[in-house]
Amino acid sequence: MSRFLKRLEKNIEKLEKNITKEQQRISHLEMKCESNKITKAEFNIKKKQVEEHIRAMRSRIQTLKGGMAKEKRHEGEKAEEKQKKQDEKEKKKQSKESEE
Repeated sequence: MSRFLKRLEKNIEKLEKNITKEQQRISHLEMKCESNKITKAEFNIKKKQVEEHIRAMRSRIQTLKGGMAKEKRHEGEKAEEKQKKQDEKEKKKQSKESEE
């Protein structure tokens, strides 16, 4: 696996970790709201902001996963081309040996 793919996976893991942190933040806000430390309106505003953050991170994850799929496909094509070239080389070598 290439370094690029590893880096993409690492970024995806980091974003997923951040999403769980943001979800914990929402639950923390809910607890504050229930204990009357913040108002319901303030809670709703902050919750919307956090949910927008989560949505943005999820869309980034989807983009990164698409990039990973494209890169894997590209690597597969590259390997096929390399194999074809190798096969052609071997055929030329065999044809030269059979001529001699």
